[in-house]
Amino acid sequence: MNAMLGVMILMTATATHGLPGYDRYGGWTGIHGRKTGFFHVEKMAETWWIIDPDGNGFFSKGVCHVSFTGDNCPALGYSPYERAVTEKYGGRQGWASACVRRLKAWGLNTAGAWSDDGLHQHGIVYSPIADLAAASVPNLWLHGGFPDVFSDSFREGVNQQARTFCSPRKNDRLLLGYFTDNELRWGPDWRRKESLLESFLHLPEGAPGRKRAEAFMAEHSNPSGPPTDEEKAAFLELAAGEYFRICAAAIRNADPNHLILGCRFAGYAPDPVVRSMGGSVDVISYNNYSHQAPIEMLQHLSGLTGKPVMVTEFSFKAMDSGLPNSKGGGQPVGTQRERADLFQGYVEAIAALPSCVGFHWFEWSDEPKQGRFDGEDCNYGLVKIDDSPWELLTTRLREVNARLESLHAP
Repeated sequence: MNAMLGVMILMTATATHGLPGYDRYGGWTGIHGRKTGFFHVEKMAETWWIIDPDGNGFFSKGVCHVSFTGDNCPALGYSPYERAVTEKYGGRQGWASACVRRLKAWGLNTAGAWSDDGLHQHGIVYSPIADLAAASVPNLWLHGGFPDVFSDSFREGVNQQARTFCSPRKNDRLLLGYFTDNELRWGPDWRRKESLLESFLHLPEGAPGRKRAEAFMAEHSNPSGPPTDEEKAAFLELAAGEYFRICAAAIRNADPNHLILGCRFAGYAPDPVVRSMGGSVDVISYNNYSHQAPIEMLQHLSGLTGKPVMVTEFSFKAMDSGLPNSKGGGQPVGTQRERADLFQGYVEAIAALPSCVGFHWFEWSDEPKQGRFDGEDCNYGLVKIDDSPWELLTTRLREVNARLESLHAP
């Protein structure tokens, strides 16, 4: 970003945030930390805060997938949301400008994962996924693969992706930080049932990861037997530590200025992985689709690492939306009022948690009723497929978001 464009963006941010007590980034002027020119984290009076570039407390209130294209629907052969907003706004720039105004009016200050890269040009803070492993491992999230973190090719691929993705952003003051990847498979889950140790032992003969796994088994005097639970846990910590160290070094070499927000956990976070990552990330990111905030888990994650935590995906869906809600995280409720009530209870609970520095709702627009690429067909949106807002929910966002920082303050 050139200097003049950066000044123009920040002028836009200043002019349009429009809420008393907030600065141009959406930071709260009731808390002050070090003014470094970039986002960072500080612990003050036993409470963690993100501190924005102007030195004010920033509780990240975000939305994932704020996207002009929305979700493509394979059954239709197009994205119904994209068609609607193209007709409504004439194109991406008109949509982006209106979208950022709405986000700020609803008390939101962050465009979360998978959001359009151009949104920050309209003055909104953003937090992209760097896809450090996913860039070189096809369909990593969908199929639950895991990179061979002990290979030279993995290290080279991560370094190249960091140079490509992070280096151009290193001076961007609207960048909150980077997620390294999304929902890696750390063990048995809905995608595969084997442990990471078993996955590495099944790699092709001669692969660096297989050699390391075989050496690990030999070191544990169990070269040919099935791995024990203790061995699975110890190898998981070894492999996870390698992943996080390599990713952190690559990001820091490419961009020393911004936060490392971790690899977004998919509703489970094994202790060996969490223990391994504390020295390599600034924030622990956790995705969760329960109806109540996972307070005990968030406290555990922070306690195990000594780092702040953030809920980077959560949502509620209602059957009165007319959408099937047949596939996707979380159990549906009956009405939009219930969605709004659940949102309020959830975010107020995490705002009251000293270790939590924000939340990112999933997602901006509803999914197509015929299903997106993986079949999800849910009422996750703040706006409908025609871009009109879910009024009960967005009104509640505006009311609740305005008091979360004072609730979080010690």
